[in-house]
Amino acid sequence: MDVPARPVTGPDPQLSFGELGTPLSAVTFVVLDLETTGGPPDSDAITEIGAVKVRGGEVVGEFATLVDPGVAVPPQIVQLTGITTAMVRDAPRLPAVLGAFLEFCAGAVLVAHNAPFDIGHLRAACRRHGPPWARPAVVCTARLGRRVLTREEAPSCRLSALATLFRARTRPIHRALDDAKATVDVLHGLLERVGGRGVSTLEDLLALQVEVSPAQRAKRHLADAVPEEPGVYLFRGPGDEVLYVGTSGDLRRRVRSYFTGGDKRARMKEMIGLVERVDWVVCSNALEAEVRELRLLAGHAPRYNRRSRFPHRGWWVALTDEPFPRLSVVRTPRADAVGPFGRRPDAVRAVEALQDALPLRPCTQRIPARGAAGTPCALHEMGRCAAPCAGHLDVEAYRPVVADARALVRGADDAGLRRLSTTVGELAAAERFEDAAAHRDRLADLAAALGRVQRLSAVAAAPEMIAARPDGARGWDLAVVRHGRLANAGRARRGTPPMPVVEALVASAETVLPGEGPLRGAPPEEVAVVTRWLERPGTRMVRTTTPWAMPAAGAGAWADWVGRAREARRGAGEAVSAPGEPP
Repeated sequence: MDVPARPVTGPDPQLSFGELGTPLSAVTFVVLDLETTGGPPDSDAITEIGAVKVRGGEVVGEFATLVDPGVAVPPQIVQLTGITTAMVRDAPRLPAVLGAFLEFCAGAVLVAHNAPFDIGHLRAACRRHGPPWARPAVVCTARLGRRVLTREEAPSCRLSALATLFRARTRPIHRALDDAKATVDVLHGLLERVGGRGVSTLEDLLALQVEVSPAQRAKRHLADAVPEEPGVYLFRGPGDEVLYVGTSGDLRRRVRSYFTGGDKRARMKEMIGLVERVDWVVCSNALEAEVRELRLLAGHAPRYNRRSRFPHRGWWVALTDEPFPRLSVVRTPRADAVGPFGRRPDAVRAVEALQDALPLRPCTQRIPARGAAGTPCALHEMGRCAAPCAGHLDVEAYRPVVADARALVRGADDAGLRRLSTTVGELAAAERFEDAAAHRDRLADLAAALGRVQRLSAVAAAPEMIAARPDGARGWDLAVVRHGRLANAGRARRGTPPMPVVEALVASAETVLPGEGPLRGAPPEEVAVVTRWLERPGTRMVRTTTPWAMPAAGAGAWADWVGRAREARRGAGEAVSAPGEPP
């Protein structure tokens, strides 16, 4: 799997029609305008929608409707638009209109004058009323005008000014359909101007809207030879060092976006200024690309990546190896460990929750198997410790406590979680709401951590799993997983018998020797990526050496309760509620 990326050599390949981009003549635009009651999208209401669908310079459809905002139209808006409260009183409400309008826009590039205003209102409407926002490409004629026109010919880029400049057939009058029609003529005028600059594709048009530094534009040729395939890309600096690693289903389009201003992050602009070369690894499917990215991040630790550079730097909670084991926060996972946690304080919180759930000793001193003669601490007086340090408990009597802890971590028994659940309910019933909320949050974090390690360790335990899922083109994406690591990946394309491909992948798969800990030595992020792929609907198990199953009494049964508890923590639910029994 860990094949190093190789630089491109030889002449640049001839571009295919797909690589040339989408011709503007083949693009369907929906030019739209909204009238509102005024104000920001989250507190505002739409009063009118107007849109014109155009393709190849021809109008192919129109959409226009008044909308009842549910509130009175302010006087200043009446004066500006002429839309009164009486006009919209019998109009449909936005939920009844939004679905039809989104269907009218489906598959098209949206165009608006001052697009952030109109698109912002549409996004807010989707958040409030349910239809998902499809994130279409957007062209802003105001922004495009400022990029294309000189100050002398267009001192103002207001819609009325540009409509006059381009001799629009419809005069904008702050009514949605009329303004949309005027914007159509402005769009066509601007497209004629950008055509003289060599802009002939949608991709070039979208890039023209973005402010791109000369340094970014000068390095655009570095993306020319990158293929339109799924895989991983690496940006290399002047010393051949890896600056940044990423993954994409279309390598060429993603790499090209860095040089056309598609990525607006300041550190990415800084990184592009240092780039000297782009390498890539073509992958057979998305799973292989994700895993390769993680391995390359771990191998190179690129300074412009912020995540996944140090896969083994997490914290774990494990039992110590001594006559009277206690919980310890460690870097290296041991058998029956819980984790990983990104921060040490999170691991400490898990220790506190486990100590609430189980009568494990909380002190850190080493206690001999026989002859302990210490002095009991205050926790013994509070009934929270059996004081083995003072000889009040021998090794044999302490062993069931350790067995209960291992059973909780492995998912053999969730009695500890249920005890914490009962405590939360008792505190809430006693109206000790702050204490109940604190115990609820610790229980939720502990159950989530246990559920995660049980879920991942179930995959890491299998010496070999072979799975397949549809590739979307009537073929199969294939994966060979050994002890939670991706050992090989491939694709059986449409018409190719999949089983011979499977056997070839198994024969050439990476040998994986299991290591220590619940994940058998595999990086947690890689096991998580593999597990998500295996769990996705449509994935089929070809064969596995051992059954893949979750423990019946594991923390996975608490997943719904954990979600409700976290909603309550964010203030989206009741302040405190007794969790009761999980389903």
